[in-house]
Amino acid sequence: MSSFSSDLLDRDYEVNIGAYFSRGWAIFKEFAWGYILFTLVLGIIAGALSQLPSPLGMKAIGEGSGGGNLIFNILSPALGAGFYFVSFQIARSRPKNFSDFFNGFKKFLPLFLTSLVSTILIAIGLVVLIIPGIYLAVSYMFAQLLVIDKNMNFWSAMETSRKLISKRWFSFLGLGILMSLLVLSGFLLIGIGALVTIPLSTCVLAAAYEDIVGLNSVAEDL
Repeated sequence: MSSFSSDLLDRDYEVNIGAYFSRGWAIFKEFAWGYILFTLVLGIIAGALSQLPSPLGMKAIGEGSGGGNLIFNILSPALGAGFYFVSFQIARSRPKNFSDFFNGFKKFLPLFLTSLVSTILIAIGLVVLIIPGIYLAVSYMFAQLLVIDKNMNFWSAMETSRKLISKRWFSFLGLGILMSLLVLSGFLLIGIGALVTIPLSTCVLAAAYEDIVGLNSVAEDL
């Protein structure tokens, strides 16, 4: 384990959910049009890729229903990471551009492996006893953010996130539930509200990470 991980895991901290929502909103407002447009772009990409034949997309061949959107599932960790790249730039008071939303592709492999391995472990936990899966789903909330900000490999990021979040696991469970309700509220507004609530939820998590872990003072050279 790196010295950074050891020092981080030795820290004590509190989870200030209200402060994270407030800080997340402030981050979102700094580049609201960019977040909204990128969320729309993600929807267009997902919709376009879903038209590919199954299993690459969701379009059925012949009779029956289509399968999963394989290509989008492969790309989504890098695409979704774009929210955090931009949020971290704003939190650092550094310049941000719309192109920064695509910086996840510069760390494609570790982000993909983090998503793949954590998803598999969570799925196994849910199938076996349910509770272990829920435990891991909450515990890995910081995993991709550690890959992005601290350049950790996928396993170090997952384990550091798990051990750190386990200290205040129930508080993070509450944070996760509120973030999910935030996103759901956007879909209830004819779906249009999700263009705001989806990126806003990522800004909230970025704010929590900023407070508990701390950001590198400058963006890493990718």
